[in-house]
Amino acid sequence: MFADQISQIKAKGIAEGKRLLRIFVYLWVLLALFSIHKSIVLNEPNLLFHQGFALINAWVLAKVMLTAEMFNIGDNLNHKPLIYPIVFKSAIFSMILMSFYIIEETLIGLWHGKTAMDSIPDIGGGSLKGMLVVGVMMFVVLMPFFALKEIGRAIGEDKLHELFFAQRTKAIPLQSEVSR
Repeated sequence: MFADQISQIKAKGIAEGKRLLRIFVYLWVLLALFSIHKSIVLNEPNLLFHQGFALINAWVLAKVMLTAEMFNIGDNLNHKPLIYPIVFKSAIFSMILMSFYIIEETLIGLWHGKTAMDSIPDIGGGSLKGMLVVGVMMFVVLMPFFALKEIGRAIGEDKLHELFFAQRTKAIPLQSEVSR
């Protein structure tokens, strides 16, 4: 009995670890690309330094996303066409990630002795319009992430993994072609 409970806890831990790793890798790639773009545009010499921050931010934001997912945000849309939960979750999670990034940067600034106003990060140049553009970019880049999650939920994670990573010798017919 005790061994079964331990194995169930271990299996759940491994599954949650894999979910966290997927979220982390996706966010790290995005944040690393944003960091590279910013370094090139602003002609900043410390590209490797910024990649370290991208790595740390991706880890923190992945944990935030995993925690937010535990609250089943948008799961009430699971019976709707896939576009609804994809768009809704992308919008909500982009706002959550932007909010946590602002809070994190503000707390770091306060830790270093800055005032609260001086600590707020200059996202998108610091203007409301710039922050809105960054928020829209986050919304758009989260859409493929949630699209794959929702498709996996609809057809099954194993089937999605098989479609992406299994060797195929012939084209897989669509469901409508099979039923004919």
